[in-house]
Amino acid sequence: MGLSLIERHPRGIAPTPAGRLLHTAVTEGLGSIDQAVRRIEELARAEGGSVRVTTGATTVRHFMAAAVVDFRRRFPRASLEFQTETSSRGCFDALAMGAVDLAWITLRPAGSSVEQRPVVHLPWSLAVAAGDPLAAKSFIEPVDLQDARLIGLPENSTARIQLGSRLAESGIRPVFDTSVTDWDTAILLAELGLGHAVVPTLPEWTGPRHPDLRLIPIPALPALTAGWAVRRWDALSPLARAFADTVNHHCARRAGK
Repeated sequence: MGLSLIERHPRGIAPTPAGRLLHTAVTEGLGSIDQAVRRIEELARAEGGSVRVTTGATTVRHFMAAAVVDFRRRFPRASLEFQTETSSRGCFDALAMGAVDLAWITLRPAGSSVEQRPVVHLPWSLAVAAGDPLAAKSFIEPVDLQDARLIGLPENSTARIQLGSRLAESGIRPVFDTSVTDWDTAILLAELGLGHAVVPTLPEWTGPRHPDLRLIPIPALPALTAGWAVRRWDALSPLARAFADTVNHHCARRAGK
């Protein structure tokens, strides 16, 4: 391995971080051992190695751009590998197979086989074109969405399922008659006046770059929570942990502005 796996103490021995990685992999099964060996090799190379992240198509743009720049400046020899998935389920599958270190997802209720940590809480808004009659409203009530025909993510996406569940609790069952694979496409169609979209509120969608778009808050809907999922936090490589912490830091800074 090129590193010590155990170290002596006055009252016995204990595993080193590399030793803990290998021990965890062995107890989880043969499929985890290759990933653990790769991580141990990265430990031996100090700041070299790679971080593999799976997430949706627009996540890097909205949540990680500044963090990626910061991380590359701090760890110039490290590489970042992004694997795009169309749903949280795909991200979970990639984690389960050991194909990635980190997954950025819409968080699910506790009870899954991975560990989740929230990073951002995103209020919901209704995206409409500036000339739409609803654009004059200061906020939207769930009842305003009754029988609305909405642009939405695919039915199996976690965000779509959570949104549908929240609206159903209010007795609202809108019709999703247009399906898109990411929020940016939903925003584009709404701005063009081709429909309405219930979306998480992101700063990039306001201001001069979207002059014909209005985001109207829906305060009655609980916020959407996004963040990290990993197999085990204590088994993450130092580089993967550093990248996750960097993203968390920049998200917190933006939320505080």
